Amino acid sequence: MPTVRDMIRKKGSEVFSILPDATIYEALTIMAKHNTGALMVVSGNKVEGILSERDCVRKMDLAGKTSKSTKVSEIMTSKVIYVEAGQELEECMALMIDKNIRHLPVFDGKELLGLISVRDVLKEVVDVQKFMISQLEHYITGGGR
Repeated sequence: MPTVRDMIRKKGSEVFSILPDATIYEALTIMAKHNTGALMVVSGNKVEGILSERDCVRKMDLAGKTSKSTKVSEIMTSKVIYVEAGQELEECMALMIDKNIRHLPVFDGKELLGLISVRDVLKEVVDVQKFMISQLEHYITGGGR
């Protein structure tokens, strides 16, 4: 099974981020512009948290706050669950299912390599399974001899 690093190499390592003192409105604008469901909350070189669309709905709207007056730091998830780049994809998938999360930052030591979504993981798992099926079919049929 491939590692998370393999998936990041294929997908790309671009990570969209926002400052903790930015507004939720600014965060949602960035998410919409880049068609992403989460942003890393970064101050300097330090990851302070993660903000997802789900956070914006559940923690802001339900509390009666407005997107233009609420700061990212007020509703972000500060205890960030993450994976190391060398972890296998299956471990990553199990973690996402177990913790009911849709976005995971990927670190190599202290360096942020990327951000993966449950959709990214699912796509990679399907691609790996398709390849394995193709190889098995090739083996069973004798490789076209």
